[in-house]
Amino acid sequence: MPRQARIAPRECIYHVLTRGNNRQDVFKDNKDYQKYMEILQRYKGRYDFNLYHYVLMRNHIHLVLETSAKGKSLSEIMKGINISYAQYYKKKYGHIGHFWQDRYKSILISKDNYLLACGSYVELNPVRARIVEDPRDYRWSSMPYMPMAETTR
Repeated sequence: MPRQARIAPRECIYHVLTRGNNRQDVFKDNKDYQKYMEILQRYKGRYDFNLYHYVLMRNHIHLVLETSAKGKSLSEIMKGINISYAQYYKKKYGHIGHFWQDRYKSILISKDNYLLACGSYVELNPVRARIVEDPRDYRWSSMPYMPMAETTR
């Protein structure tokens, strides 16, 4: 039976989650993380979408992105990124079989306070996983690149 088509309008913001099959690791070393970031950057330029927040965890990925009217659809973006990275990984490690668990999951979000809340949720993943105490210390996240508001006394 064919899969049901996704409803994913253009010019919308999505919280996207992709997991390794059976929650297996999708990143084994820093070169893997770097390769995913290169692929993400390549498709960002090619498919014209905005990337607001991201975190690459050992066995899953969160992206908060916005598609555009002149760019590609969410399904085309994620298909390109996920296939490219899976091919890289399978070649590097001799992996056979399914790489990603199911299809990616996507949640449509609004461009208001929820965008900030979702970004915070995404970028706090390494803290919740007890990898770092300060989310700015996690290298594979958009958090280190976010401008910090200066506090006044």
